[in-house]
Amino acid sequence: MKTILLFGAGKSATCLIDYLISHAPENDWQVVVADNNLELAKSKTGSSSRAFATAINITDDSSRKDLIRKSDIVISLMPPSLHSLVAQSCLQEGKDLLTASYADGSMQGLKEEVAKKGLLFLCEMGLDPGIDHMSAMEIIHGIHARGGEITSFFSHCGGLVAPESDDNPWHYKISWNPRNIVLAGKSGAAFRKNGIVETLPYNRLFNDNRKVSVPGYGEYAWYPNRDSIAYSELYGLENTATFIRTTLRHPVFCSGWKRIADLGLTDDLVYFDSDNISYRGLTLRLTQKNAIGEETPLQKKLLQFLGLYDTAIIGRGKQTAADILQSLLETRLMLHPADKDMIIMLHEFEYLLAGITKKISSCLVVKGENGTRTAMAKTVGLPLGIAAKLVLQKKICLTGLHIPVLPEIYSPVLAELKQQGIAFQEFGE
Repeated sequence: MKTILLFGAGKSATCLIDYLISHAPENDWQVVVADNNLELAKSKTGSSSRAFATAINITDDSSRKDLIRKSDIVISLMPPSLHSLVAQSCLQEGKDLLTASYADGSMQGLKEEVAKKGLLFLCEMGLDPGIDHMSAMEIIHGIHARGGEITSFFSHCGGLVAPESDDNPWHYKISWNPRNIVLAGKSGAAFRKNGIVETLPYNRLFNDNRKVSVPGYGEYAWYPNRDSIAYSELYGLENTATFIRTTLRHPVFCSGWKRIADLGLTDDLVYFDSDNISYRGLTLRLTQKNAIGEETPLQKKLLQFLGLYDTAIIGRGKQTAADILQSLLETRLMLHPADKDMIIMLHEFEYLLAGITKKISSCLVVKGENGTRTAMAKTVGLPLGIAAKLVLQKKICLTGLHIPVLPEIYSPVLAELKQQGIAFQEFGE
């Protein structure tokens, strides 16, 4: 019997756990779900004889290593800051590791040792990053195989609310880790446009005039996502004039979030005594401190909806602005049990073939079933589950530190995702 160890039972784990359990009998697997909230883990494993829930303090070296030692493969859905703990223990115990998070500096620092030990550390195996890499690379390799030269590439992705559940002025509801929403984009962005590398700081990301049309769903705004330049080389597009990875939001959201960024409401370093200040008092204090201009009527409406002009005392002890904002988002932009979220991913290519300029777009739209079996949980979790199955079945035999830009990874994973109803439609020439 093979044991799959999953660290984390949060919002993105539901469909992954269901997938692993459903495939456990035929593959003779045991699935162990470890989380600091034992009741949450138990609620995800249910009554399956193939699944076991356990409590874990991920920072406890002994407990963490003991679970990893008894497993055959490890999947981590921990916050990115904790992946290094899991990765180090996987190295020490000789276990393969899969994550949905970015292959950041701490993970890159393990690259040589992972290769030396003949292990597979597969990162960025979720939605974005993950499905975006795989679906883009399938098209890129296809264009190159026909002798085409890609001149422009945009990759857009957004976790959104489905139109039928869109009932608040932000046109947004939370379907993933709320802390990541608060901190998204804080490091700014870098990309290449018309042959020129551009960098934007955080407060210049949220321009609601950058728009793209999504077939069947209308216009969405986009803002540049992190460092696109690093991926242009990984994609084999280092000479492509325009290379931009983006995040999709409703235009209204971008307008409101620009005000939040300007106010400094996402700051997670400076603490306030929230027992002696109201939400309105905090907002006015930040307005004066950051000396920003007048908000638009739309921005005021959006901040009022979040409760940032309420006169009630916050009353949460020592809190950063980011802590306070997160608590408001979790209540005011909650995804309710009957709500549906929606994932949109759109790739836009321009390329030259035999001297002729051609265009092709590839679009994915996935809707959730409800507030638990969300589109976000499906698209983050299923690629991890499929990859784990393929590794255990020795259908992926790579070693080293990888992200899914190789056909050995993306071809079988995309094929099964299609069977699961996660399929792209192509438009263009």
